[in-house]
Amino acid sequence: MAKRLILVLGGARSGKSRVAEELAGRLGRRVVYLATAEPRDPEMAARIAHHRQRRPSSWHTIEAPLQVGEALARVAAQADVALLDCLTLLASNILAPLGDSPDPAEAEARLEREVDSLLAAYEAGSASLIIVSNEVGWGLVPTSPLGRVYRDILGRAHQRLAARADLVLLVVAGIAVDLKKLQVTPDEAARDA
Repeated sequence: MAKRLILVLGGARSGKSRVAEELAGRLGRRVVYLATAEPRDPEMAARIAHHRQRRPSSWHTIEAPLQVGEALARVAAQADVALLDCLTLLASNILAPLGDSPDPAEAEARLEREVDSLLAAYEAGSASLIIVSNEVGWGLVPTSPLGRVYRDILGRAHQRLAARADLVLLVVAGIAVDLKKLQVTPDEAARDA
C-alpha cells in the first residue's frame, strides 16, 4: 500500500484521536505514535494516561513536544504508520515561551518550520503520516492576543496540510466525514448558485 498523508480534525472530545488511532491500526502493523502533550497539570496527566491505555502496547511512543519532524525522521524506517497527536498541542508548546502577546509573524514562522520539518520527514520516508489537530476556528474571536495568534496560525497550518493531504477527515460526535469528497471549488459553487 502506498503511503498516505492524512489530516484528522475535530473539536475537543469529538473522537478525532480514536478515529486516527483506529485508522493507524488498519494502515499498518508498525505504528509510531508521536505525542506532543506535556503533563503540566493533573488534568493533562490524566488525559495522557487515558490515551496511553487506549493504544496497543506494540505501538512505539515517542514524546516529542517540539521538533516532531526530527523525531519522525529518526524512526521513520521502523514504521508503517506515524501518528502525530496533536498539532494543536505542538502549537501550544511553540507559543508557551513567547508570552501573552506573541509576535504573530514569529509564532507563525515557528509553526511553519515545525510543519516543514514534519512534511520533509514524511516525504523522505515510506511510512504513512496521520496528523490529528483541533479545529479551533469555529468559536468566538478570542479576546486575548495569544488566543487570536493561536487560532490564526493553526487555521493556516490546517489549510496548508489539507491542501497536501491525501485524506482530510472532520470528526464530529465520533463520526468521521471525508472533507475532500465533499469539497466544492468556487467555480462549482458559482455554477450551482
